Amino acid sequence: MSRKLVRPRQGRMLAGVCAGLAQRFGTSAGMIRLLFLLSLLLPGTQVIVYLVLWILMPNEDRYATRY
Repeated sequence: MSRKLVRPRQGRMLAGVCAGLAQRFGTSAGMIRLLFLLSLLLPGTQVIVYLVLWILMPNEDRYATRY
């Protein structure tokens, strides 16, 4: 399980948030995407959380060049 929460360059569909979460928690990106889509059926702020993660999670290449 990766300790870094970054948006990977490979395996992205939209912004890479689901792929980054999948890498962080050691699961498949498809499972995270499915859970996100199912969560959209419930009332809440899922889209806002996704947008915030998109802004806050660094790209994988930016993270690698800084450290």
